[in-house]
Amino acid sequence: MHILVTGGNGFIGSHLTERLLEAGNQVTIVDDLSTGQRKNLNRVENHPSLRVLHADLGNPELVHEVCKDVDAVYHLAAAVGVALIAQQPIQTIHRNIYPTQLLLEELRRIHLTGKQVTMFLASTSEVYGKNPKSIWNENDDLVFGATTKPRWSYGASKAIDEFLALACVRECGMNIVIGRFFNVVGPRQSGAYGMVLPRFIQAAIAGKPLMVHDDGKQERCFAHVSDVVAAVLSLMNTPRTYGRIYNIGADQPISILEMAKRVIQIVNPKSTVEFQSYSQAYDDDFEDIRRRVPDLTRLKQAIDYNPTFSLDDIIRDVWRSTIE
Repeated sequence: MHILVTGGNGFIGSHLTERLLEAGNQVTIVDDLSTGQRKNLNRVENHPSLRVLHADLGNPELVHEVCKDVDAVYHLAAAVGVALIAQQPIQTIHRNIYPTQLLLEELRRIHLTGKQVTMFLASTSEVYGKNPKSIWNENDDLVFGATTKPRWSYGASKAIDEFLALACVRECGMNIVIGRFFNVVGPRQSGAYGMVLPRFIQAAIAGKPLMVHDDGKQERCFAHVSDVVAAVLSLMNTPRTYGRIYNIGADQPISILEMAKRVIQIVNPKSTVEFQSYSQAYDDDFEDIRRRVPDLTRLKQAIDYNPTFSLDDIIRDVWRSTIE
């Protein structure tokens, strides 16, 4: 198959690209390198079936060109990380909505010629906003905060992406599956944009304090990128999933403070924890989510999803990849 991966130089995109090439596919990547890195594709950069374009996906002519003759699209290009979102809300909205609109318009045009191109749209747990439920399922309400708080621009813009994609399914019968990622971690993930696990591991390796925001009692579930990519590929190869939304991640919560302690125990027992307010880390009007736990029932009913990495396995794997 000829497959287009947007954001293929990114953390998840690079792992997905490797798996697609291993399966014998021809892969075209479009990435503007705003957060992705060239080195993420070092293992496959000379692969004869890989084509990489470092360009802005917000170009209609480019989108038309790269969608020619493709059989499937994995759309992962988006703004990444709470730190970046807080600093650049305008770019967050632009990067999340306009390229998705262009892609869907082009795939709709192709669809109307009689060719069906299957698409995976990468969404995020951020679309749930601050829904007060302890566990979130795909039919839950989206509860965003005030528009004066930039943090919610990310979830709102990705929700628009979902609405656009589902409209294409409803009106045109296009084959699209949507995955909402929950705290995906693993090798190649950067801590530069606020990602907590690589930040902790880098600090522990350097013998510096692990900076925990607020009281550290926020709860998250961490899934290894390998397990997440396997789920994405399985969803795309299961036609009954088309037109539906799936939570993708792990469902065993741990507090951020406990995560920091676990990293210290495994990586460097001499490290310590320090606490930092949200205003110090981001800005005065930053608003966080206290608990983020997905209901994975729909995913497990659709595919054979059984994550293979424990939390300790994940920490060790990220640690090894960081020091290599």
